[in-house]
Amino acid sequence: MKKILCFGDSNTYGFNPKDGSRYDINTRWAGRLKDIYDVTEAGYNNRTAFSDNPAGDNFTGYKILPEYLKENFDYIITQIGINDLQKSYNVNLSVFENGMEKFFNLIKTHSPYSKVIILAPCVIKENILNSYFKLFFDENSIEKSKQILPIYKNITEKNNYKLIDLNEITITSNIDGLHYEPEQHKIIFKEVIKLIT
Repeated sequence: MKKILCFGDSNTYGFNPKDGSRYDINTRWAGRLKDIYDVTEAGYNNRTAFSDNPAGDNFTGYKILPEYLKENFDYIITQIGINDLQKSYNVNLSVFENGMEKFFNLIKTHSPYSKVIILAPCVIKENILNSYFKLFFDENSIEKSKQILPIYKNITEKNNYKLIDLNEITITSNIDGLHYEPEQHKIIFKEVIKLIT
C-alpha cells in the first residue's frame, strides 16, 4: 500500500467554513484518501509555509515539516502558501517565491525519492473581507493570491513534480472566500487520485 503524506493548512485539515468545525474523514479530501492508501494527515489551521507564525512551530510549515519527513513516503501532497499572504506578514512576490523554494528544498533534502504533488491554492475571493478572516487578509492579500500560480508552476517544472491548479477545478466557499465546501473536497480528492500511480 502506498504511503502518503498530506501536508498543508486548513484546507488540508478540512476546515468547515459554515461553523469552523472539521469535516469528517469521509468528507475532507485527505481523509477520503485513507480508504485507499496509508495516509498521514498533516493539515493544520492557519499554517504558513515559510513565514514564522507567532502561534508556534506546528503553525510554521518549514519548522514542523522535517519531523514528518523522518518517515519515508511514496508521495507527499502539499496544499500550503495562502496563509503567507496574510497582511501581518506583508510579503511581496519575491519573498513569497524565495520562501516557497525554501519550503520545497526541505522535501528535496529529506525525501529525495518521494513523488510530490503540489495543490496550488485558489485565488482568495473578495467576500473574505465580509468574513471573520478579514482580520487576517486584506485587499493586498487578494491581489497577491492572483499572482502566485506561476511560482508554483516554476517549482513544479524545476523539480519534476506534479501540479494541480485548484483554480481550474474548484472554487472556495462564498461564506469566507478561503475554504472549501464538501463538494469541492470531493472534486479535489478525485483529481489527486488521478496523479497517484
